[in-house]
Amino acid sequence: MIALSGTPGTGKTSVGEELARRGRRIIELNDFIKEHGLLGRLDRKRGTREVDIQALDEALAGERMSADVILVGHLAHSLSVDSIIVLRCRPSVLVGRLGSRGYPERKVKENVEAEALDVILVEAVETGTEVLEVDTTDMSIARAADAVEEILAGEREKYEVGHIDWSEEVLDWY
Repeated sequence: MIALSGTPGTGKTSVGEELARRGRRIIELNDFIKEHGLLGRLDRKRGTREVDIQALDEALAGERMSADVILVGHLAHSLSVDSIIVLRCRPSVLVGRLGSRGYPERKVKENVEAEALDVILVEAVETGTEVLEVDTTDMSIARAADAVEEILAGEREKYEVGHIDWSEEVLDWY
């Protein structure tokens, strides 16, 4: 199983849909969670629902999995997977993507800060599982899906952790 994770707005769902069109087996975690009654209580302060990662992992283990099943969602990197692909997006571009979705300003800021600070990337690396990263900032959905396909075919060097750095952009905030 491969995790396709990243901050909201980096392209996970769109890339997952493109990979599905290409014949890849995709499990969209948001749908899977709802279908299996795994949504927890509402966190009113953040406007999100909690998910028990262990229960999600167990539910996925009960599914019939074939080679290269791709789990798509911002929680995917927290699951028992063989490798993790983290989609990234320059924070200044992410602001526009999230704003165009109608995200409240507070959620835009929270997610942009998370991307700028590499939160999901760090969480993924801390799992000890192989992690690769793809900068989707200037990529079409098809090109981002091509990058995932390259990784699945064995390309690692181009996508090693550490080649994406938002620090210059973040320093401009001050």
